Amino acid sequence: MNLPRLGSLWMLVAAFFFAIMGVLVKLGAEKFGSAELVFYRSLFGLLFIIFVARYRQVSLKTRLINTHMKRAILGFASLICFFFAISELPLATAVTLNYTSPLFLAMAMPFMLHEKPRKILILAVIIGFIGVALLLKPSLHMDELIAGTIGLLSGAMAGVVYVHVTQLGRAGEPDWRTVFYFTLVCTIGGGLWMLFYRFTPLEWADLPLLLGLGVSATIAQLALTRAYRTGSPLVVGSLAYTTVLLASLFGILIWGETLSSDRWLAVGLIVLSGIISVSATPKPNKG
Repeated sequence: MNLPRLGSLWMLVAAFFFAIMGVLVKLGAEKFGSAELVFYRSLFGLLFIIFVARYRQVSLKTRLINTHMKRAILGFASLICFFFAISELPLATAVTLNYTSPLFLAMAMPFMLHEKPRKILILAVIIGFIGVALLLKPSLHMDELIAGTIGLLSGAMAGVVYVHVTQLGRAGEPDWRTVFYFTLVCTIGGGLWMLFYRFTPLEWADLPLLLGLGVSATIAQLALTRAYRTGSPLVVGSLAYTTVLLASLFGILIWGETLSSDRWLAVGLIVLSGIISVSATPKPNKG
């Protein structure tokens, strides 16, 4: 198989490794805090990008440091919220809440990118938030409701992050430089959190899990970048929701997690609204 010709199907590779990352985060959360997992997840990616940049002799300097910092800091906060949600909720639920990001992206674009959205986006947002309401309906477990709200917050922040990523792309910043500053901030932020708040001593038995977390996240990010670069944005955005299905499958197989019928309906509504949002998002003007 000629891998560069996979096009949009690279998103399936990304979805698989994002789901694997979710599994490793949930396993790691039994011992490590969310910020610690963000640190170890980001450190591997940071070292990998620095190595490749040195090897290819490309510069990591940028004229758009303010935009990079906005994207990176917001992305760091979103990642912590996402990892916390994974540790407290069924894997499928946490991943689904994080994948509300296209809805928030659709709502943010008119204000931040000055683009008029299509009317169908209003329908997508309504469908999506009906799904969110079903998924976060009040229950006897208040901790789950709090974790769900934090998971939804991770999706909201991720939606704004994608706006900044779009701005950086239109300004000519390469993907690897954007990922570099993101992993740099996450590594520093996670490290400072560990230094002043919580540090769990490492054991040799922890290394395979933490290394797997970093490797799976990096492969997923690279595959995602390749998918958007060589495939159809609509197809790629739709295939991204394969992560939800894979996370559901892993949750059932590993932890015996089950969702009620109304929560499966909620997941379906959120996935449907996300696909509509992706298809209705205006393409950037060329020229």
